Amino acid sequence: MKRANIYRTAAYVTAFSVAEKFFGFVYRIVLSRTLGSEGMGLYQTALSVFAVLVTAASSGVPLTVSRLITKYRAKNNPAAQQSVVSAALVCVLCFSVPLFLLLFFGHGLFDFLFSDPRCMAVLLVLLPSLIFNSVYSVIRGVLWGNKQFVPYCVIDLVEELCMIGAGVLLVVHATDVFDGARRVAAAIAFSYFVSFALAGIWYFAKGGRLRSPRRQLKPLLSSAMPLTAMRTSGSLINSAISLLLPARLIAAGMTSGEAMSEIGVAMGMSMPVLAIPATLIGSLALVMVPELAENYFRGQHSRLRANIEKALKVTVLIACLLIPPLFVLGEDIGVLLFSSVQSGQIIRNSCVILLPTSIAMITTSILNSLGYEKQTCIYFFIGAIATVACVWFLPALVGVYAILLGTAASAVITMLLNLRLIGKKSKEKVCFAKHTCLSALSILPAVLFGTFLRGALGAVLPTAAACVLCGIVLLAAEALFLAALGLARPQWLKMLVRRS
Repeated sequence: MKRANIYRTAAYVTAFSVAEKFFGFVYRIVLSRTLGSEGMGLYQTALSVFAVLVTAASSGVPLTVSRLITKYRAKNNPAAQQSVVSAALVCVLCFSVPLFLLLFFGHGLFDFLFSDPRCMAVLLVLLPSLIFNSVYSVIRGVLWGNKQFVPYCVIDLVEELCMIGAGVLLVVHATDVFDGARRVAAAIAFSYFVSFALAGIWYFAKGGRLRSPRRQLKPLLSSAMPLTAMRTSGSLINSAISLLLPARLIAAGMTSGEAMSEIGVAMGMSMPVLAIPATLIGSLALVMVPELAENYFRGQHSRLRANIEKALKVTVLIACLLIPPLFVLGEDIGVLLFSSVQSGQIIRNSCVILLPTSIAMITTSILNSLGYEKQTCIYFFIGAIATVACVWFLPALVGVYAILLGTAASAVITMLLNLRLIGKKSKEKVCFAKHTCLSALSILPAVLFGTFLRGALGAVLPTAAACVLCGIVLLAAEALFLAALGLARPQWLKMLVRRS
């Protein structure tokens, strides 16, 4: 893919992703105001367990299918590509269908998972979508591997809009918070069915076929299983934290209601705001990973090194651009969006973790695209130990911030290990340390300028208007400052819209 095409495609993917996440973010605000903290707690707890099931069923499949299709496309072997698709479908269905049947008809055996039995009822509503999502994950990998990013993004956006539309229509008629949580779960199941149907129609309408999966089962499983293990472990840890954190907060002196409220504020309100960079970095990874895999398989080491550097530098810029506005406007964001001062304080106090978490995310994607899934899986487990340790030991000292400190510790460990491996395996030296240090140093003057600007605007404008104007001006000033330092290149923006 030409450099101009990479940037232009990244712009398309980012636009779709930002739109999708924006609508989802607004939807979360609606749910938090409609269901309240109790309903959100029921929904979030059931969803955390469902996320484990989804991850275990298919999380390693899209990247593996993408990488294998890239490999066989480079070798001009369409039959092997179709065999990869068949093998992936066999794998996900052989896991997801029995798992659905076991949990749906034998759910009484698993009631011990939840302290509140209502959560199991919400989970049962979600379960059918496990099969839909598993099949779609295969087609997602096909689209990714063939660099068909626009249909990929359109399907994801339609899925999100269907979930939001169905959710709003259903939840407004809820009789209580429990009924509301089940209705929100039904909206998710409906949206997964829509994406499953659209993906299947697209694949066969574009000439996709199925072939014998026999020869591709082993390479598919050997690559997908470490990824699936890593991501399933991540979901298991998140679910364990959802169950462990309230217990540790209660042990630290909180009541059960206070603990659930703290978790609702931190995980249901603040953390989605802190996940904003993941949207942009995920878009970058979506475009760059197939390109990196193709560079690797073709032995294009100079181009591979350049693309790795580019991905790292853009990731650092994204994080360093967003940290100052979140620090300066964090409290305002919490109050304006969620009517919660505590949520805003968490956003302000924790936004610095965006830099290590962003670098950890993109370096993991880079290594996975080069075939180092087993190593990234090991690194993930090492980081996860730090997260669990923080959640276990720190609530008595820092309360709900224990989960945020755990996230930061895990990201730093993963980031360092990933960078070390990239340095060892790259044929040409990857240089981005100077860029990272200068970008990080730019955060302090941006925060000082933003704090002054917010105070000045707040004296003459309403809070919402002052926040919006401050955010726009601060981002623009940061961009100009980074460009003046030579860290952000104006021609990158031109290449987003340049025609090939």
